[in-house]
Amino acid sequence: MQSYTIGQAARLLGVSPDTARRWADAGRVATHRDENGRRLVDGRDLATFAVEVAQNTPGDEETPYTSARNAFPGIVTAVKLGDVAAQVEIQAGPHRLVSLLTREAVEELGLEVGMQATARVKSTSVHIDRT
Repeated sequence: MQSYTIGQAARLLGVSPDTARRWADAGRVATHRDENGRRLVDGRDLATFAVEVAQNTPGDEETPYTSARNAFPGIVTAVKLGDVAAQVEIQAGPHRLVSLLTREAVEELGLEVGMQATARVKSTSVHIDRT
């Protein structure tokens, strides 16, 4: 399973590294140290926490409108596989994006909960890129 540094986790959560450190210090998100002493967050733990943070964050009425080709880097929070189709959810800061795609595409990308991915939005379509 992929792990993320505090800085990477902060970017995926849409907050500053200082905020992510304070959350880790307060025990809101579990961390562990690597062989170099850096604090890391397990991908599954970060995915769960990203959903929790987004659900408890009031909407920002001043979010600017954006163009049709937006990229939302985030973390995969759910993958639901059917026989032919699949549903992938990504939490990108306060944004939850859901894409319906083929099972084959999900398997080719190797998407699983806790990994980084980018949702690309054009018109009414959401495309997923593994990052």
